[in-house]
Amino acid sequence: MDVDITQWLADARNGDPQALPRAFEALYAELRKLAQSRVQGGDATLSPTMLVHETYLRLCGSGEVALESRQHFFAAAAQAMRWIVVDHARRRLAQRHGGGLVRVEMDTADAEELRPDQVIELDQALERLGRASPDKARLVELRYFGGLDFPELALLTGRSERSLKRDWASARAALHAMIG
Repeated sequence: MDVDITQWLADARNGDPQALPRAFEALYAELRKLAQSRVQGGDATLSPTMLVHETYLRLCGSGEVALESRQHFFAAAAQAMRWIVVDHARRRLAQRHGGGLVRVEMDTADAEELRPDQVIELDQALERLGRASPDKARLVELRYFGGLDFPELALLTGRSERSLKRDWASARAALHAMIG
C-alpha cells in the first residue's frame, strides 16, 4: 500500500488531478482515527469527520501538491489538523470574548479537554519551539495533533522509539517552560 501512496503522490506532483484524492481516500480511515483523537468527547461543533474533510480541503484545495511520501503526507495532515483545531479554538474564543491563559498539561490523552485558550497558548509555544528545534516541534505536532503513538512515529520518521521518547520528553519540558 505504501508503494501505491508514494506513486499516487508522485502522480499528483506531475499533474494527475485524481491521484491525491485516491491517496487521501486510501488513508481516510487512519486520518479519521487521528482526527477522533483530537476531538473525541469534546466540542460538538468540530467532529472527527469535519476535521478530516477540512484537512482534505487544506491539503488538496490549493492545487499545488508537494507531498513526496506517506510520511510527508501524514506530517502535512498533522500540521493541517493543528491549524484547523487552533483556528476553531480562536473562533470559539472570539465568540466568548476571550479569557486568561493558563498552564497546559501536554499529554495526548488530555487533548479533548483543552479549552480554546489553552489550544492557542499551546500553538504559540509550539511556534517558539519550532524556531529553536524544528524536529521536536514536528514530533509534538505528529504526536499531539496527529495522535500518532511511538511505534507509528518510528515507522514514519525512521527513528528509534527510544530516541523519539527522549525528544518527546525534552519537547514537553521545553513547552511547559514556555507556557508556565
